[in-house]
Amino acid sequence: MSSTELPESPTAAAAVPRVSTVRVAEGERLRSVPLPGLTLTMRYRPSRRTGLAPALYVHGLGGSSQNWSALMPLLEDVLDGEAVDLPGFGDSPPPDDGNYSVTGHARAVIRLLDASGRGPVHLIGNSLGGAVSTRVAAVRPDLVRTLTLIAPALPEIRAQRSAWPTGLLAVPGVAQFFARLTRDWTPEQRVRGVISLCYGDPGRVTDEGLRNAVEEMERRLALPYFWDAMARSARGIIDSYTLGGQHGLWRQAERVLAPTLLVYGGRDRLISFRVARKAAAAFRDSRLLTLPDAGHVAMMEYPEAVAQAVRELIDDKGGS
Repeated sequence: MSSTELPESPTAAAAVPRVSTVRVAEGERLRSVPLPGLTLTMRYRPSRRTGLAPALYVHGLGGSSQNWSALMPLLEDVLDGEAVDLPGFGDSPPPDDGNYSVTGHARAVIRLLDASGRGPVHLIGNSLGGAVSTRVAAVRPDLVRTLTLIAPALPEIRAQRSAWPTGLLAVPGVAQFFARLTRDWTPEQRVRGVISLCYGDPGRVTDEGLRNAVEEMERRLALPYFWDAMARSARGIIDSYTLGGQHGLWRQAERVLAPTLLVYGGRDRLISFRVARKAAAAFRDSRLLTLPDAGHVAMMEYPEAVAQAVRELIDDKGGS
């Protein structure tokens, strides 16, 4: 049994109603991939070019494939990229087994790559997606050509205070309590709160970007499983911090063979900037990009800088 095949949760996903349509940016398309026990929505940009190296983008907690809409166009001349909505996020329904652990999400990514035959890919993950991508790269090195981790959610002994509320979502009952406590908040108020937490400079969000985010927040709040997916995924991150032995994320980071790009923001309020040095030492073939003014989502704040670093990684290590 591999470390991605831990016992599954017995919780079954409830029937999923359809809500408003997910936004698709100009040049993007969506497709649905049915797999055993789950269905994943993929966001991609059709290209007339053939023979490009495949890439997979994996978002963070509370995010979706839309988090990559700024970065993907900057790399579409070198990568045949697809961004996944993890189970229960974006336009992907909950998994049948209700498993939102890091292992469960990693299992979903592995099943996707095995089914598509696209591997090995240039795997790019942010936050929770960074932890998931680390696990995938460690247990299935055959699926990963290079690894890019943007503020990956790797275990911290002393988390920043600004990250505590997110961690509290993992406590049973807190998500439901918070949902009741904030039931009068408007979608815009919620979005502005997320932006202030995730961006180093909230002023970098355009008016159009804010409107799109509010629209997406309205859509998600109509989903009956929204808070459950958030709470269980947050709990999955916390649980992953407590795993030891071969399942520990830092131990798995040491096992990663793929050339790795690490991206950390100096104003990240969720993942401490001080972890960057430890991560650079843990991944055996790594390079580090630090963006002093970036927050937790550097690929959305500074997509050009991140794209350039990914290009250099591919040119130097990954090939096509």
